[in-house]
Amino acid sequence: MLSYLLPILIGYTGGSIVAGHRGGVVGAIATIGVVAGADVTMFLGAMISGPIGGWVIKQFDKKMEGHIPAGFEMLINNFSAGILGAILALLALVVIGPAVMALNAVLSAGVAFFVEHGLLPLASIFVEPGKILFLNNAINHGIFTPLGVEQANEFGKSVFFMIESNPGPGLGLLLAYTLVGRGSAKTSAPGAIIIHFFGGIHEIYFPYVLMNPVLILAMIGGGMTGVFTLQLLDGGLIAAASPGSIFAELLMTPRGGFFANIAAIVAGCVVSFVLAAILLRIFGKDEDLETSQRRIKEMKAASKGQTVDSPAVATNGDVPSLDAAVGEAGRPVDKIVFACDAGMGSSAMGATMLKKKLKKAGLDNIEVVHSPVSEIPKDAEVIVTHVELRERAAAANPNARLVLITNFMGAPEYDELVNELKAEQGK
Repeated sequence: MLSYLLPILIGYTGGSIVAGHRGGVVGAIATIGVVAGADVTMFLGAMISGPIGGWVIKQFDKKMEGHIPAGFEMLINNFSAGILGAILALLALVVIGPAVMALNAVLSAGVAFFVEHGLLPLASIFVEPGKILFLNNAINHGIFTPLGVEQANEFGKSVFFMIESNPGPGLGLLLAYTLVGRGSAKTSAPGAIIIHFFGGIHEIYFPYVLMNPVLILAMIGGGMTGVFTLQLLDGGLIAAASPGSIFAELLMTPRGGFFANIAAIVAGCVVSFVLAAILLRIFGKDEDLETSQRRIKEMKAASKGQTVDSPAVATNGDVPSLDAAVGEAGRPVDKIVFACDAGMGSSAMGATMLKKKLKKAGLDNIEVVHSPVSEIPKDAEVIVTHVELRERAAAANPNARLVLITNFMGAPEYDELVNELKAEQGK
């Protein structure tokens, strides 16, 4: 599965983000090239070849638009996907695969040097800032997971699986905000702790670092301490922990390794908490969490090559309510869909929160689900999504009403939506 299934799924996902289902198919075919010619896990190769496959078929379809004779659409579409996919697979075999393997060899040599000289904790100097810049998945699954797989095959476990996924440093940061923070950041930090530590969604603490960039020092200190503790106590996991939840960490811990791994999480938490508390005392201010969250969304969109519609990025009070949302109004609502990029993180949190509010309001008959923005069910009557995903959500289901929010955690639109649904049903 590590050698074939997961890389192909990554390639398909990358291609589908660029050019839909057709792009996903060509991206998966291209990924076969890097998989077939490699003897290491090709997550990074799949991250490269998949989007390239989607982009190539998208450009081909643009060039052919309006030039395909009637009745030949399926023939040309199928042959073009197969031929272009085969060419890309060969290109991946002779170019992308060897390049990624060479990079892997360089990284392996560099990591071996750090391990032999006891310098592996210094990796946190690059890992922690990289996470804040949304390179966390690329770092964890593109670099550390292949290295960890090789080490785990030999020794039964690997420290590399915990370098990025350790939830301790993030927990310490959020605890510091809970105790010595100010403003909305202080009040929202306890809820963020649950999502980060138990849910494994590390992105939840990124806005807290951006509010005071100096806090990256606390994250680096906590990360270095965690890695040092793992090395000192011979800790590690048997496979990648995804997401970086305490439950996933414990499930991936080998028998006899619980003390070392838990100690690494606790040590990383304590150090990041102490450093963050000191830095907040010195550099603390009345933090604007909403502004930082919008900056996070903009950075995430930029990292994916997407553009942000600046007029739509507004405070919650400026976001259209249910009455102002696009779609057919006045019809009883039976199904609400929360949509985000992947349909697993922020949308799942929002859906859970709205379910509780609807149940409390006696509206248990309304179904609430979460979904990727590209796969919104056609029977959805109301779509709740971030303002940045407005156009994609409307394109996925143009008949549904849109409720646009800027923060999946505690958006006032949830209460407005519940009140309007209660009024519709006369409750």
